[in-house]
Amino acid sequence: QVRLVESGGGLVQTGDSLNLSCAISGRTFTIATMAWFRQAPGMERELVAAIRRVGSSTYYTNSVKGRFTISRDNAKNTVYLQMNSLKPEDTGVYYCAATTLSSGSTYFSEPVRYGYWGPGTQVTVSS
Repeated sequence: QVRLVESGGGLVQTGDSLNLSCAISGRTFTIATMAWFRQAPGMERELVAAIRRVGSSTYYTNSVKGRFTISRDNAKNTVYLQMNSLKPEDTGVYYCAATTLSSGSTYFSEPVRYGYWGPGTQVTVSS
């Protein structure tokens, strides 16, 4: 089993920055990919960024490219999401997720592909 716990959310203003953390415990060696999803009220959960547990490959959804950076520290079993130049449309609950499934050279965008989830952390960006 794998356990994920997010931290770092909060209420900020447009243009501010936040750094989310996801602490991972358990059978971390089984994980292939870690990801950050977000869900705005009334919207579906969407993939924001993803990173392989091994290697340098990353993925970003178009709306956050150039503003968000996903990184990991395997020694600390932690994944980060540095969010800069935040916009009101970035508001939502941010979830850390992990999958043991191999997706080849692409990344799974469907939440159902990720077997492990954290409880989420709220990010609110005021205008």
